[in-house]
Amino acid sequence: MRRHVALFIVVSIAVFTSALALAQMKPWNNAGLAAPPAGPPAPAPRRDLSGTWDAGTGGIQPTGHVAAPFTPLGEQMARANKPGNGTRIVSVTDDNDPLSTMGDPTGFPRIVLYELRPFQIVQTSNQVLMLYMFEKRWRVVWTDGRALPVNPDPRWYGYSVGRWVDDYTFVVQSVGTDDRTWLDNAGNPHSNNLRVEERYHRVDRGTLELTVTIDDPVVYTRPWTAVDKLSIRLMPNGSDLMEMIPSASEAAAYRRVIASQAKSK
Repeated sequence: MRRHVALFIVVSIAVFTSALALAQMKPWNNAGLAAPPAGPPAPAPRRDLSGTWDAGTGGIQPTGHVAAPFTPLGEQMARANKPGNGTRIVSVTDDNDPLSTMGDPTGFPRIVLYELRPFQIVQTSNQVLMLYMFEKRWRVVWTDGRALPVNPDPRWYGYSVGRWVDDYTFVVQSVGTDDRTWLDNAGNPHSNNLRVEERYHRVDRGTLELTVTIDDPVVYTRPWTAVDKLSIRLMPNGSDLMEMIPSASEAAAYRRVIASQAKSK
């Protein structure tokens, strides 16, 4: 498992693991990975993604993704990123992951490509809200017909608009993401010109499929699919998601762990 936010993981993983089965049966602090519903699946409701959803272990990709070939600039950016996992893994003392060593926000699309733990979707008349358990973050996907901004100020979680392409498929386009974030745990980079498409297809009442496409001609020679029809399961009504917030103090503790490991060698 990825060594990000070491103190958070070292202190909590044993408790999290041992209490997982108990937590998912309680009305508070559900951790996800609930049992599948019994019986045949019910039909999907029309144009409705509302509910609390869990991608299980498929939503957590510790080794990152196999990306498209880099452009020359993309290769240079990738060499500057020193991840603790994936094909370009480095020693823990050389790791410069901004999430684990600085306490920076996970950002988008990394929160979907690496830390897609249980999340809630809420629909209003002009928005779809994505509420994530990891970091306790949210995203706003506008559905009022507005266009994406041109040359926007970068945001950690970008700017997003969505539309229904049929009664069961919701497509989100996002731009304006801060290039300080990584795409995933393997240190795959992106530029401010990144465009992300998320395609949420509701198979039936209890199942979503998510496909995520990355398009960044500054960094990659072609668009590529990072997630392809990832199955996401509806959690029981009334699930309360546990708090899982990496912090700057945990990042500082992680750096101390790195320093102590370096001294012990």
